Amino acid sequence: MNFETKQAIIEAMLFATGKIVTIQDIMKILEIEYSEIETIILKLNEKYNASNSGIELLKLDNGYQLCTKKEYYEYIYPLIDKKTKPSISNSALETLSIIAYNPKITKAEIEAIRGVSSDATIYKLLEYNLIEEAGKLDAPGRPNTYKTTTEFLRMFGISSLDELPELPRYKIDENEQIVLDEIITENEKKDSDTITEKE
Repeated sequence: MNFETKQAIIEAMLFATGKIVTIQDIMKILEIEYSEIETIILKLNEKYNASNSGIELLKLDNGYQLCTKKEYYEYIYPLIDKKTKPSISNSALETLSIIAYNPKITKAEIEAIRGVSSDATIYKLLEYNLIEEAGKLDAPGRPNTYKTTTEFLRMFGISSLDELPELPRYKIDENEQIVLDEIITENEKKDSDTITEKE
């Protein structure tokens, strides 16, 4: 079986399933090595990018999925049953962000960060398959811990949590309030300019 045939088969597998196809499944079905799959995926990506296709190939955890490009969402959405689109509130997004940046976090820790009860938002995120239980913490009561799912990666168009934007650095001031480093730097610069003007 030549390279082009293998590429066509992998493309057909991704298109036909409409979901993530694991690397292990591809290796097993085609009886090829991971390095060859990587080369084929690279060529497929080049093909989609070169043709200004409305399709893109996402790497998600241990597999790949064909998806429509997010910039064309507004044209596709009217064709899809709107009831299937999860409605995520600001509080749910806040909770989801906390879990994404703190894998294996407990509900109590989430609530300590947010300052409010998170029962309802965690339940919704579990229902939408954006988070899942990550085991139990070795602590009194053995509380559940949570982490994001592959569906989370797919929804936000990233391959892994490493691609999340870096959080801003912060400091705690004398009133125990969070102050962003950028704000501190800006204020320090203004103070320095004021001192220079006085001199």
